[in-house]
Amino acid sequence: MATQSNFEGQSVNRPPLFDGEDYPYWKTRMEYFLQWHDYQIWSIVEEGDLLVTNEKVQWIDDDRKKISLNCNAKSILCCALSKKEFNRISACKSSMEMWEKLRITYEGTDKVKETRIDILVTQYERFQMQSGKIYETADMVRKILRSLPSCWTPKVTAIEEANDLKRMSVEKLIGSLMAHEINMERLGESSSRKKHSNALKAEEDSPEASSSENESDEDSENEEAMLSRRLQRILANKKKFQSGRRHFKKNKDLKRSDGKEMKKESSKKFKKYKKKAMTTA
Repeated sequence: MATQSNFEGQSVNRPPLFDGEDYPYWKTRMEYFLQWHDYQIWSIVEEGDLLVTNEKVQWIDDDRKKISLNCNAKSILCCALSKKEFNRISACKSSMEMWEKLRITYEGTDKVKETRIDILVTQYERFQMQSGKIYETADMVRKILRSLPSCWTPKVTAIEEANDLKRMSVEKLIGSLMAHEINMERLGESSSRKKHSNALKAEEDSPEASSSENESDEDSENEEAMLSRRLQRILANKKKFQSGRRHFKKNKDLKRSDGKEMKKESSKKFKKYKKKAMTTA
């Protein structure tokens, strides 16, 4: 029905349909439609029918026009209502009476609305928690057991079989549940550690881990070989440098020694030649 109301409201040539839902929305739209269609008709709906004082046999054209407008207002209202809502106002004599009955039905009179507001405000100001149901110990025990998640079903079954719930205290039940929860956590941690250990072992034994380890060993060996070759080159260069230095020093010393000997020999020859020359003279 609500969908039909929205569909009917798409046309400006027919009034919006009211099916009993969202009265404030329909009321506002209906006011706009009547005012657009003929403001005088809206005045008839809001203020009442146009008054005709003459008897029917004495009606003049103005009287007939007023009667026509009054009937037009009622007709438009009837066309805007579903069958259920039409039956609600069908006994009304005027369009204003129809309009007012719908308003009172869905909004209430001003007095009714004020009374409802007063009641709601009073309830709010006096808001307090009311006394609830008093549970027996056995009822509380059963209620706690029913509220546990499905993973606790084995424990619940064990408690029900091993205890008389009518005589079991809430404290005893809570203690038993707490102990079970601690054991569950301990077993969960143990299982988690075991799974973690197995996972590590599997990783160590896996071909990928072996390959990774072999690659790591190969890389280490390559690095050691590279360092060894570099050290050998450094030592070889150093030895070569020292050897060249000693050779240079040796040659230098040899040249210096040869020079001295040649100088001595020349001096001896010069003295011998001089002595010979003097003897000859």
